[in-house]
Amino acid sequence: MDFQVVVLAGGTSKNLTPLVSKEVPKPLLPVANRPVLYYVLHQLEQSNLKDLIVVVEGKDAALLVGGWISGTFVDRLHVEIAAVPEDIGSAGAIRAISHHLTANDILVVSGDLVSDVPPGAVAANHRRHDAVVTAMLCSVPISGPSESGSSGGKDKTKKPGRYNIIGLDPGKQFLLHIATGAEIEKDTRLQKRILRAVGEMEIRSDLMDAHMYAFKRSVLQEVLDRKDTLQSLKQDVLPYLVRSQLKSEALLNRIPRAEENGNEKVSSQNNQVMVSQILANASTPSFHDLCSVSHDGSAPIRKTHKCCAYIASSSSYCARLNSIQAFMDINRDVTGEADHLLSSISDHNNIVGPSTKLGTKTTVGPHCMLGEGSEMGDKCQVKRSVIGRHCRIGSHVKVVNSVVMNHVTIGDGCIIQGSVICSNVQLQERVVLKDCQVGAGFVVTAGSEYKGESLARKEK
Repeated sequence: MDFQVVVLAGGTSKNLTPLVSKEVPKPLLPVANRPVLYYVLHQLEQSNLKDLIVVVEGKDAALLVGGWISGTFVDRLHVEIAAVPEDIGSAGAIRAISHHLTANDILVVSGDLVSDVPPGAVAANHRRHDAVVTAMLCSVPISGPSESGSSGGKDKTKKPGRYNIIGLDPGKQFLLHIATGAEIEKDTRLQKRILRAVGEMEIRSDLMDAHMYAFKRSVLQEVLDRKDTLQSLKQDVLPYLVRSQLKSEALLNRIPRAEENGNEKVSSQNNQVMVSQILANASTPSFHDLCSVSHDGSAPIRKTHKCCAYIASSSSYCARLNSIQAFMDINRDVTGEADHLLSSISDHNNIVGPSTKLGTKTTVGPHCMLGEGSEMGDKCQVKRSVIGRHCRIGSHVKVVNSVVMNHVTIGDGCIIQGSVICSNVQLQERVVLKDCQVGAGFVVTAGSEYKGESLARKEK
């Protein structure tokens, strides 16, 4: 049976307030004037992976997402929409739909992933190695992920985010260790037992987990059923499978408990660290060689399963829309350095919509997008920004490093820098915004100036 695909599309997200709303759940947030979910579904379609379950948090959000998919991918994909409770976690979402999973292998991908890596390549790698899990790893952006900070400026000067510490075999095929997020500070610890068993491990901190996984369904369901406290695929399920993939009867029986639980510190400051052999005779060419004896020949080693890694090319584009900063960056990238993602899914060159009207002496710089039906007055400037559909923009308006969604009205003399303006917002004359987010339907009164503010209507 072919792969079944589960797209974890999310719903509301505290990290994206006030961009998300009841009317615009996270999967429908616009990236270059297309919902972010489009990019994942398009890549799956290109890989001929068309049997999908799209999981959305909340019934109302699921109805909106399902309606959009039906209108956009009619007769192209076989999609089942599944609504799950909010804040259930990625592992909880899989538990909730487990009765729908029937294929031998399951591909799970985050609906906020914007990437040009073919999902079919991850699936093929998984089948080739007969793995229980294959995780896609990609290069951390040069600028580093950031949860907050200014979106302005000509270049990205964000601080590096937390490290991901990933251990690979010398052939870079098998995942031997993974620690992410809150687990990582200045150092991480590896069990000596694992180091003894594998002989040699390459430690990487320049790779990130892209949240695209191929699982053997039977193993995934068994783990989720048996370990009902596991909440996250990335932080709980994947590390659990990696930790449990090698069980050496020889080491477990022979090494005293205190030594077995001993840890080796590995500095995360080094991009690549080759952990030297712990035992003189531990020099097997690959972790998963089909050997039936331990490294010293004394007793058999029992391997339980294989955890594999698919490492995307360093030239690949891979980002997740999981923060306001990421939302800004991805919009800018897709209309700039990663514009091949846009051209591959566009029917025509819609960087400037066919019905857009520009006033006299209005300039639109490179790496910008103006949605169809939008109008701009005289002497406006737009730089490195995305403007949605059917916007009304007055004269002498300056928009820099910003995202303006659909049906926005901007009065004369406004200056918008490093900001996100959600749909149906009204900015009256001479408003100045720098590094702000304005929620849907909000009205900013004339002459107001804000810096680093989040402006939104109170929920009723």
